[in-house]
Amino acid sequence: QVQLVESGGGLVQAGGSLRLSCAVSGSTFSSLAVGWHRQAPGKQREAVASISIGGSTMYADSVKGRFTISRDNAKNTVYLQMNSLKPEDAAVYYCHADGSWLKIRSGLSDYWGQGTQVTVSS
Repeated sequence: QVQLVESGGGLVQAGGSLRLSCAVSGSTFSSLAVGWHRQAPGKQREAVASISIGGSTMYADSVKGRFTISRDNAKNTVYLQMNSLKPEDAAVYYCHADGSWLKIRSGLSDYWGQGTQVTVSS
């Protein structure tokens, strides 16, 4: 069973930075694609960024140029570096993993973490 644990969320002022981590266990990490979604109160969950097994990345238009997703296969961890944070970035951030890049991109991954809260004050 694949398990994902997010960390790194918190309260930050607008314009600040946070780095989220997603530690993955229970499977061969190098065979998994990983993504981040977020959900703000009253809104639908939306894709933020994803990284393939080979390291290809995709970003939502709203975070391009500000967020960077990366993976460290030696540590079984995916990171989401978030810079120039805006109040509209506030949400619960979830990481998810799957062997299928298509399922990652569509948010239909088999495995999800519990989420970490990001709060951005204006």
